Amino acid sequence: MTKTTLICGSLAFDKIMQYNGRFGETLLADQLHKVNVSFLVPTLRTEYGGCSANIAYNLKMLGGEPLIMAAIGQDGGEYMERFDKLGIETRGIRKITHSYTAQCFVTADLDNNQINAFHPGAMEFAHENNVGDQGELRVAIIAPDGRGGMIKHARDCAALQVPFMFDPGQQLPMFSGDELIEFINQATYVAANDYEFEMLMDRTGLTLAEIAGRLEALIITRGEKGSEIHTGGKRHEIPCVQAAAVVDPTGCGDAYRAGLLFGITNDLDWPTTGRLASLMGAIKIAHQGGQNHLVTADQIADKFEAEFGYRF
Repeated sequence: MTKTTLICGSLAFDKIMQYNGRFGETLLADQLHKVNVSFLVPTLRTEYGGCSANIAYNLKMLGGEPLIMAAIGQDGGEYMERFDKLGIETRGIRKITHSYTAQCFVTADLDNNQINAFHPGAMEFAHENNVGDQGELRVAIIAPDGRGGMIKHARDCAALQVPFMFDPGQQLPMFSGDELIEFINQATYVAANDYEFEMLMDRTGLTLAEIAGRLEALIITRGEKGSEIHTGGKRHEIPCVQAAAVVDPTGCGDAYRAGLLFGITNDLDWPTTGRLASLMGAIKIAHQGGQNHLVTADQIADKFEAEFGYRF
């Protein structure tokens, strides 16, 4: 059986700027109705980002077979070269020649407050991709992407009987309760953090038990409190792995999901799958950006054994 994992989600560049002051000292509370400010940002860095790329990056390190299906803009040549060097399959990436790649512009102050602007760009054309064009698949994930693309790709997977994980992330507020119920009914797995899951229950009117009962597995992450996996009427508590350092949480959820997908494609049991996902998040958080950590599959296996006392 193929182990190819289809990863549907955004591709993006993150432009991160550091302001060596405090927004509160510049933004006047009684003048917010006519803001006209400029922040001097001595440092600027560009990070490779986007949910699909972050997940694929981590899954590839684990020894998985990720296939990205996403939309990239006219400025995406460098990103495509990066995928080629990493050995990540790109046949599912559609180039949108009249648009830029999605980009997030982040300005942070000394207190790590942030002012962000997000340009969706090519992501808005994700619906032009077809799951049926991607060949034989073991599993898919519908990660945050263009709204139309997420809806279409979930329906494609359901029609083709490709099991998939629904990971609404920051795009969850874009969907109505009925649309979210449709996603849940089509999905095999749902993954969300605790805040997102509370919103999911609120919008759908469904309880945790009702949502879990429609799925093979429901995964809820709770930050430093670990995570939980609900499957087959059971609840598995997954411990949080202590990170070597807490540097940057960007992309931790994507690293966690890569661990889940690896466990699914390799038929690992759910406690082991959850622990591997937790370890991947801990490895990522010790590094700046979503794709700057580098470990081998053997090193991950060694870290897993040292943490949990057995090899996966």
